[in-house]
Amino acid sequence: MNRTEFITVTAIILFAAFLLGWLASWLVHRLFRSTRSDMSELDHMAQQLHDAEEARDEAIDRLEEREGELRSKLRGAESELEAAMDGLRESRAEVEELRGYIERKLARR
Repeated sequence: MNRTEFITVTAIILFAAFLLGWLASWLVHRLFRSTRSDMSELDHMAQQLHDAEEARDEAIDRLEEREGELRSKLRGAESELEAAMDGLRESRAEVEELRGYIERKLARR
């Protein structure tokens, strides 16, 4: 094989490889290409996901705010309960004191 034949055969092989690659690429794109309806559906799904994430974030913010309000109310109720219990203790002590006083007065008679 002389030099000209070698160059020709190499050129034919390279051209055939190019054609096979182009054909394979075209076939893959033809079989697996995305249609416009697929793309619009993907865009719609992405928008729905974004909206759902925003709604979740808003719900979490409202939940944290509500939880803070409830904790504040609970602290207030606990302090009121403690004050009421202290008042009740004092009242019981006073009642016992008055009972003792009455019993002593009745015993003197």
